[in-house]
Amino acid sequence: MSLIYSVSKVSDLVASVRRGHSALSSTVRILRRSMSTKNFGIATGNEAHAKAIVSEKIEVNGVRLYYEKTGVGKHKLLLLPGALGSTRTDFAPQIANLDKTHFTVIGWDPRGYGKSRPPDRDWPSDYFRRDVDDAAALMQKLGHKKYSLLGWSDGGITSLILAAKYPERIKKLVVWGANAYIKREEVPLFEGIRDIDTWSERMRAPFMALYGEDYFRNQWSQWVDAYCAYGTERDGDICIDDLKNIACPTLIVHGQKDPAIVQEHPDYLHAHIKGSRLINMPEGKHNLHLRYADEFNKMVTEFLLEDSTGDDEEKAKL
Repeated sequence: MSLIYSVSKVSDLVASVRRGHSALSSTVRILRRSMSTKNFGIATGNEAHAKAIVSEKIEVNGVRLYYEKTGVGKHKLLLLPGALGSTRTDFAPQIANLDKTHFTVIGWDPRGYGKSRPPDRDWPSDYFRRDVDDAAALMQKLGHKKYSLLGWSDGGITSLILAAKYPERIKKLVVWGANAYIKREEVPLFEGIRDIDTWSERMRAPFMALYGEDYFRNQWSQWVDAYCAYGTERDGDICIDDLKNIACPTLIVHGQKDPAIVQEHPDYLHAHIKGSRLINMPEGKHNLHLRYADEFNKMVTEFLLEDSTGDDEEKAKL
């Protein structure tokens, strides 16, 4: 990768997040309007009960993990956020607008993220796989034996590994902004967004509000180190060998204007996950589920309900 190419792509990546962050800000407002911090289902009427949100922290693998749950549907969905993300920052339109009569939607903050603190986040070499075990243990503790995964970015990588490691538990898989490897020439893209002082105020604001400046600045830099280590120290392999073990129906969504994840990556996932489906969104960027939330939610709902035992009747109600 030439220096000119690297600088150009880094600029595209920062600019994309800057432009897209207005969508994130608006979705956070959506979530604030649609929910209270805690609501344990004490409501009148079936509709109100379906929209109620349960939120709490429970002990999982030696840490207390925060989760939110909404909906009364038989089809359980687990939402997995991106780097330093949380249920509230990453999935506002999905928490608010996915059909609560068809789905039970569970969002969680991985250890050291969002409200799953303490402890502070640390970054062992197997941090993706630790998140996998935490997510699986959380769902088991909540009593959900079979569920689908919606994973964005780092959460998409976690979802790929989870579906491969626990195939008997995963009903369907949806990933976007995810990759099974990172090439050495892609490392400068991520090094280029290490310094949060180069970000726009609107881009920084939700993370600052969630974490405070010191924690976020330090953790973001540690994430860049941990993620880029796959490209510089491990021949780029994040979860290549796991893909062959994914047995569930899989939908890969790709924003073709995503400066962080180029077309090569969803194409590779599609080629190596048996029976998977790839949908390209020509105008989509990395945060396509926020910017094009209605289109994304409709697409995901149709995929999750189609040709699924026990879901045909639910689909007929749409």
